[in-house]
Amino acid sequence: MTPLQQKTLPFDKEIPRRGFFGLTGWALGLGVAALSAVGGIWAAAIARFLAPNAASSSDPTFKAGLPGEYPIGKVETKFKDRYQTWIVPLPHDGRRRIIALRAVCTHLGCITLWNENENRFQCPCHGSGFSAEGTNLLGPAPRPLDRYAIRLADDGQLEIDRSRVFCYQPGQDYDPKSFVEV
Repeated sequence: MTPLQQKTLPFDKEIPRRGFFGLTGWALGLGVAALSAVGGIWAAAIARFLAPNAASSSDPTFKAGLPGEYPIGKVETKFKDRYQTWIVPLPHDGRRRIIALRAVCTHLGCITLWNENENRFQCPCHGSGFSAEGTNLLGPAPRPLDRYAIRLADDGQLEIDRSRVFCYQPGQDYDPKSFVEV
C-alpha cells in the first residue's frame, strides 16, 4: 500500500438511504416507547393521588362500643381506616359529650391524621389543621370537619350513622343528633 492510498474503514462508507431511515425510525420508535412508559408512570401516580387513602366500609351505620370506653382527652383512632371516623369525647358543661367526626378534610377530601402531640387533626395534603372538636385552625380548609349522626342504641352502645352528615360553619349551633351527652 502506497502512502497516497488510503485505507477505507467500515464507517467511512456511505450509509444507504434505507439504512439511514431504518436507523432513524428505530431510534424514533425507541423514544416514543420511552415517552409512553414515562406517561404511564405519571398516569399511575396521578390515579394513586386521586384515590382515597382509606377504604371505607359500605355499611352506613356501625356500633362503636360503650360510652364509658372513651375517656376525655383521648381521640379514638381505631375507626379511621374502616369507617373514616374519629370518635372524640369532649368536656361540656361538667359532662362528657361524644362526637363522631368525619376523617375527611373539608378542603379537597384528603384523609386527616390525628397528631396527639399537638392535640389536633392535620391534613397531610395541604396542611389544614383542626382542633380536637373539628374546628378549622390552619390552612385552606374552609370550614370545620363534618360530623356524623351519633346516638345511644338500645343496647347502650354508641351507634354512628354515616349516612347523616352535619356540615358546620364557625359559630353555628350543633344539631343535637351530632353528639351524645353522657
